[in-house]
Amino acid sequence: MTTVLLLRHGRTTTNATGVLAGHQPVGLDEVGRGQAVAVGERLAAAKLPLAAVVSSPLPRCRETLSLALPDVTDVVEDAGIIECRYGDWTGRPLKDLAKDPLWATVQAHPSAARFPGEDAESMAEMSARAIASIRGWDARLAASHGPEAVWLACSHGDIIKAIVADALGMHLDLFQRIAAEPASVTVIRYTPLRSFVLRLNDTGGDLSGFLPPEKTEGEPSSDAAVGGGSGGSV
Repeated sequence: MTTVLLLRHGRTTTNATGVLAGHQPVGLDEVGRGQAVAVGERLAAAKLPLAAVVSSPLPRCRETLSLALPDVTDVVEDAGIIECRYGDWTGRPLKDLAKDPLWATVQAHPSAARFPGEDAESMAEMSARAIASIRGWDARLAASHGPEAVWLACSHGDIIKAIVADALGMHLDLFQRIAAEPASVTVIRYTPLRSFVLRLNDTGGDLSGFLPPEKTEGEPSSDAAVGGGSGGSV
């Protein structure tokens, strides 16, 4: 019953100005740096034994982790959880993109949306690669660290929303109903039969409930026992 903490990067300069950053190498603004430090304090207080820390390769995620987890030196970059390839939409103001006919498809029927440009991808492709990456990491860490492993992945809003939709058994067309604010923590616990979303878009709750339970010799795991951490503020 491995548990992943999905951390969205802190607020960036483009978040603040309403621009779609995509794969641009933007950094955190002053608010975002403060958010990263604050979430780091929450993680430190919880004393979670992270089996792995995985990051989108983009600078805003690496900067968030450098501030939140400064003592972690073995962060692994994974292109599977990088931001969506928005193609020609990259770097454009959201207020202008909202006038594009494709915008309505992205909002109401994202599984049919493909962004324009040679280097672009569809939202379905984005969702598939992100889910495969997270579930792959989860399976490997369960095999190497045991079923109670806790780990963290730092990624982007649309990526986290797609992963949550999968965990909830929701169609991708409903994923715009999910929120993942800058520096928020979303927690998913995977089991052999189903997944449990234990926190969603949490920007201030106590994370100590996700400490792995002390092992008792001979005690079996239970798919139904989703454990601590199901409460708290979201």
